[in-house]
Amino acid sequence: MHTMTTVSEVLNKLKKEGYTVDFNLDDNCLICHGNALQIHPDEFVVDESYRFEGVSDPADEAVVYAISSTKHNLKGTLVNGYGMYSESMADELVKALNGNRPSSTAGKADTLGEKYNQATPQRPAGDRPLNAPLVEMNLNAFRQQIKQEKAWQSSDRNAITLFKSEGMRVVLVALHEGAEMKTHTAPGTISVQVLEGQIRFSTEQQVAEMSVGQMLTLQPGIPHSVLARQESVFLLTLAISPAGK
Repeated sequence: MHTMTTVSEVLNKLKKEGYTVDFNLDDNCLICHGNALQIHPDEFVVDESYRFEGVSDPADEAVVYAISSTKHNLKGTLVNGYGMYSESMADELVKALNGNRPSSTAGKADTLGEKYNQATPQRPAGDRPLNAPLVEMNLNAFRQQIKQEKAWQSSDRNAITLFKSEGMRVVLVALHEGAEMKTHTAPGTISVQVLEGQIRFSTEQQVAEMSVGQMLTLQPGIPHSVLARQESVFLLTLAISPAGK
């Protein structure tokens, strides 16, 4: 029996099973990409969910949901990339999505609140600090690392989380030429800095063609997508405001 190890494999499998709609996250509902239909938590169920961490998939800490709605007669998929775009969702939406979500953790934390990555067959070093009073990041070394890993060889992308705290995430993302991160939203302000190659960063209102040395910021909640014009690496930073502020 073949074991699926990438997001693209799961999406292809689910599409063959009739999950053809691309869902996007909003604060308190799902939105159907293409027609802006809103589906609220009591109007859908999660039939299956697949969680991928850095060990098995290039979309670091991504979750793929197979979702159906009897009311709207729809079946589709939702990809919550990086495992970091869910902090601002309403409780009802979180509960609806987590109904069938696997209960595994991405790392470990000590009593001081410092977090470390977990050693895995793909990343055997382990014990790299993800959150500490000071975290050093050798971007050149990480760029080399993610291009040497199996995920990069077997899929169209790879990523690694460099920093992860309650208020900020820093992720290094590498995309093969033609790879696309489908339309999604973020619950905080993001910045994207291109370190290698060329990408097209798109919102409904604007399109930015970005190459090495260029950087942009995007306000929270704006749907956006990323297409690699050529083999590319970029640094993604997400800043999340504390609840109620």
